[in-house]
Amino acid sequence: MDQRATVDGFQNLETRRQVPGTGEGAAETGAQQADVEAPSPALHPSTGLRDDGSQAVSRGTGPGSIPKLAYILPAAVVLGLVAWGAWTHWNANCQAAEIQQQAEDFLPTLRTTVAKREDGPVALTLPGTTAPYDAARLYARATGFVAERRVDIGSRVKQGDLLLRIAAPDLNAQLAQAAAQLGQTKAALQQAQANVVSSQSNVDLARVTNSRTSALAAQGWETRQNADTSKAGVQSGAAAVDAAQAGVTVAEANVAAQVAAVQRLQALVGFLDVTAPFDGVVTARAVDTGDLVSANAGGGTPLFALQRDDILRVQVQVPQSGAVALRDGLVAKVQVQELPGQDFTGTVSRSAVALDPASRTVLVEVDLPNDDGRLRPGLYVTVVFQVPREHPGVVVPDEAVLFNGQGLRVAVVGQDDVVHMQDVSILRDFGTTVELRDGLQGGERVALGAPVDLADGQKVKVHASPPAEKGKAPGDQQQRKPG
Repeated sequence: MDQRATVDGFQNLETRRQVPGTGEGAAETGAQQADVEAPSPALHPSTGLRDDGSQAVSRGTGPGSIPKLAYILPAAVVLGLVAWGAWTHWNANCQAAEIQQQAEDFLPTLRTTVAKREDGPVALTLPGTTAPYDAARLYARATGFVAERRVDIGSRVKQGDLLLRIAAPDLNAQLAQAAAQLGQTKAALQQAQANVVSSQSNVDLARVTNSRTSALAAQGWETRQNADTSKAGVQSGAAAVDAAQAGVTVAEANVAAQVAAVQRLQALVGFLDVTAPFDGVVTARAVDTGDLVSANAGGGTPLFALQRDDILRVQVQVPQSGAVALRDGLVAKVQVQELPGQDFTGTVSRSAVALDPASRTVLVEVDLPNDDGRLRPGLYVTVVFQVPREHPGVVVPDEAVLFNGQGLRVAVVGQDDVVHMQDVSILRDFGTTVELRDGLQGGERVALGAPVDLADGQKVKVHASPPAEKGKAPGDQQQRKPG
């Protein structure tokens, strides 16, 4: 805008100069003519002033002229801006090309490990519960009052030790009555046996008499009537002998029945003393001295609970994956959280064979010696089985397995550091490691924690772990020296 105003003013001035006799233009024209006609004073070479002391005015520097710097400075600024923009664009293109080239030449760095081929037994760790080898709840078999109690909970007992005595006077009276009745039946048996002997003697006498009478009757010395009577006496005596022998049989049966009754009462009297059925510890007591107990097997009063703990049963629910190869005689290690650093060794002794359809597990029991009594029934334990493998397997860390749209895969790094994606399937999951069913043969170099965008056939850089310093753990870091 300033340049255009200056040019317009210059044109108006020139117009005025060209029109004679018009105001300032005419006066200025006359002055210019006078200046042309009059000679100008000479310029001093060192000061640039005329001889009369006035300053020389160069062409183009008058009030109506445009200086050359007004064109040069804007042009220089425009050229500088254009050059700066061109350089900036060129520099951005160079940086983008460099970044693109770095991206094309970038090799991801991966940690690797070797897939291990395992053919030894598999360590199967499962939770379990300890149980007593034998357990019994003792009930009263005789009705009476508790006369004496010799044990309490926690008491260690041996087989046959007296635990409790029951007083039952009526039972003792019943036993005495039955014993007396047994004596009566035995006496009746003896009487029957004596009747047999008497009857046999009468038969013998009747036979002798009949023989004599028959002989005399044949000779005519005895009547025929007497002969028939003596013969009938022999037959009657024989019948009496049979009856006496039957009486003996009945008496013997009565004696046997009464003996059984006496023995039953004696057994009940024997139940008045409650003894330990096996070695163990008393874990519960429900009665005390003076309590009335009833001889009722279905709903009687429980006296004690006794458990044998010198050998424990460790009960474990084994899943289907381990139940197939698990068999009796395998060694198992038992660990208790409250006893750190101590392993207890037992053997698989029995199993339920059939799996539970609801949980797909089978009950397995491990016999665990406990002579020192450090373990107790009812503990929560961890059982480690050494299950033999049906066939060798390949084990890799869990971070080596990738899961994406193609399924489970493992990034195998070849000798040329080129990645090959291998499809795999998992047989067992051990937490930090997994055993593969197929896909690898063992000995392959697999990538750990590979990125999800890692492509098949991509070249990578294998991370070389620095060797651990002597005397230091691999995870230890050397501290930096000050200064």
